[in-house]
Amino acid sequence: MVDILLTHSYHLAYDQKQVRKMQPYRPLGTLYAAAALRDAGFSVALFDTMLSDPETEFRKSLAYHDPKIVVIYEDDFNFLTKMCLTRMREVAWHLTDAAKEKEVPVIAHGSDATDHPELFLSHGIDYVLRGEAEQALVALCTYLIKGRKPAEIDGLVRIGDSGEATYGDRSLSRNPDWTALHQPPTDLTDFNSYRHAWNKAHGFFSVNMVSSRGCPYQCNWCAKPISGNKFQLRAASSVAEEMRQLKHEAGAEHIWFSDDVFALNRHWVQEFVSEVSRRGAALPFKIQSRADLMTEETVAALRSAGCAEVWMGVESGSQKILDAMDKGLNISSVREARQRLKEFGIRAGYFLQFGYPRECWSDLQETIAFVRNTRPDDIGISFSYPLPGTVFYERVQTQLGSKRNWADSDDLCIMFQAEYTSGFYRAVRDALHAEVDTWTLDRQRFEVGFASVERLWNEVSLLEPISRNPDAIELTATNASGKTRVNLVPIHQLTGATGA
Repeated sequence: MVDILLTHSYHLAYDQKQVRKMQPYRPLGTLYAAAALRDAGFSVALFDTMLSDPETEFRKSLAYHDPKIVVIYEDDFNFLTKMCLTRMREVAWHLTDAAKEKEVPVIAHGSDATDHPELFLSHGIDYVLRGEAEQALVALCTYLIKGRKPAEIDGLVRIGDSGEATYGDRSLSRNPDWTALHQPPTDLTDFNSYRHAWNKAHGFFSVNMVSSRGCPYQCNWCAKPISGNKFQLRAASSVAEEMRQLKHEAGAEHIWFSDDVFALNRHWVQEFVSEVSRRGAALPFKIQSRADLMTEETVAALRSAGCAEVWMGVESGSQKILDAMDKGLNISSVREARQRLKEFGIRAGYFLQFGYPRECWSDLQETIAFVRNTRPDDIGISFSYPLPGTVFYERVQTQLGSKRNWADSDDLCIMFQAEYTSGFYRAVRDALHAEVDTWTLDRQRFEVGFASVERLWNEVSLLEPISRNPDAIELTATNASGKTRVNLVPIHQLTGATGA
């Protein structure tokens, strides 16, 4: 028997986009909760739903561990869990039903539970913890293990004596001591299964870790129900030491830093490089950051520590749209960052977002032209997705119908009245993805790929006039940049794009 069985609700096989990418990573947020519980003296087990089917395996885990408490603790460092996917809710209900069959109390935590605690309580969950919940979780589990009624705990929501949901004095819990937690315990991760999946799909083994928590920037579409705008940074020595352990003890061959924004503190980056070098911990690693943080000094330091790839939240090639998003980013910064990364041999990826209110065809053309002109190594395209607590959500909530969450990360539908239909944005996404993919092909394959890309762009041209939405929402923000729009680069200019 263990005191607490931790689990989460993200299962790779239920997310078709991620299945195609096949990049499974351990649930870091759940594992940090395990570290906090262990530090408090609890015995802890983990049922990792990433690779284990919760619908067939969770009951076996319950029977084996016979826990006193089940905690569905979502991974706050997986951006997919912040999207509140409906499939994750369904898994959470299933996990709860299985625990209730054994009369085990259930605690839930995560972005979706923080936004909709009463919905989770209505499906049999006994307690919801909102915010940065490691300390609150320890406090709640201490009460339950001792058989005592929980006192007021920040961020705790439960059904009161009246049958109504009751909230703690503070609606969100805060953990200012997150950086003092021990690193995620490695004995709770089945690294062999992860290694097998990675080697089969990619020929190398990647492991995730984080150097920071939160993001201080205030893009108005980005939901931050857990940490808000607070940012916490671990000691460079601690991060480098964990990197060394994953390299030499877990056999990691690549690291994915799951930070919302890496390299925010340039002095920390220099210290990190020194600590990695001193420990012989260097591995190829991938980060996500902002273009305006990619100074020459920082990029040089990242490269010396092993950085192989930087993903930047570019969102749009239109300055008007970036300003409307409160992105606080100039297009020129992206252009400079992409060139600098190229000079240092670091791959550059762009996160792009289609469908933000009042993104006209000319704005989309600016994005397409910007991608073609700066030639990133890869792109990831999503659609504007309104989540509670954001300015963006407030702007469009009156247009939201019964569907307010994507089923999985490949759902990609517009849930408000955007300038175009979802089908049109998907057509632009498919064409731009296919075009970028041709840039690395040899001449023979390029010619085949080019023909396919040309067909896709022709389809976009045919769809554009018939996919406009006459009821598109008005944008309240104004274009402060004063920049003019550019014309779409003709498809014939694709010829010769290959280096062959």
